Amino acid sequence: MRKPLYAILIGILAVSGVLTAAGGEKPKPEWSFNATIIEACSCPMFCQCYFATKPAGHAGHHDSGMEEHYCRFNMAYRVNRGSYGNVKLDGAKFWLAGDLGGDFSMGQTDWVEVTFDPAVTKEQREGIAAILLKAVYPVKWKSVNVAKDAPVEWTASKNRSHARLDTGKAGEIVLVRNPGMTDDPVVITNLKYFAVPRNEGFVLMPNEVEAYRVGSKAFEFKGTNGFMITIDMTSKDVK
Repeated sequence: MRKPLYAILIGILAVSGVLTAAGGEKPKPEWSFNATIIEACSCPMFCQCYFATKPAGHAGHHDSGMEEHYCRFNMAYRVNRGSYGNVKLDGAKFWLAGDLGGDFSMGQTDWVEVTFDPAVTKEQREGIAAILLKAVYPVKWKSVNVAKDAPVEWTASKNRSHARLDTGKAGEIVLVRNPGMTDDPVVITNLKYFAVPRNEGFVLMPNEVEAYRVGSKAFEFKGTNGFMITIDMTSKDVK
């Protein structure tokens, strides 16, 4: 059964005592979050969403033949180090799949579904949910769901990176290093990743495949945008 991610966030507020019976507020937990993401989407290389408010156009499936604009993505996360209050987040793995929609100029996005690796504890999930919704991706999703737990396989190198959700039955990302002038990866620096204030650069790695294979919104693309990125953020960065 899928559960709204907002319900997890509300649970955090109740458990942590952020909201009191009298309506007063207590200090929210301090947190830190450093994670590496294997990411791919349906846009051509490099995803124009980082430079515009509308994703790439794709051939429509309607009689009119009009283009559809969407950015259907997979993000395989591995937390390198982090904490939410007293809860350590190190090593947590989870998967985001979704669609930014046709136009996010007003901060409105389409849908996202989160799948946690079974090893991620309840307390870690609550911390991760709060960080993602309020800090990393502070947008208005039309639909936010949590899927049933599934193993997240995560392997990265400078030449090839591979992530699988439920052994590939639910999702898969395969990235291959973009050729450069040397054997080092091609990296875009000084480019912001959503609301995150620090990152180590977008390591360009076009995908061999990026697929989400479950549910009514399943999709699969080959040869489109892909990259790896390590992001870093703390509660002190949030205004």
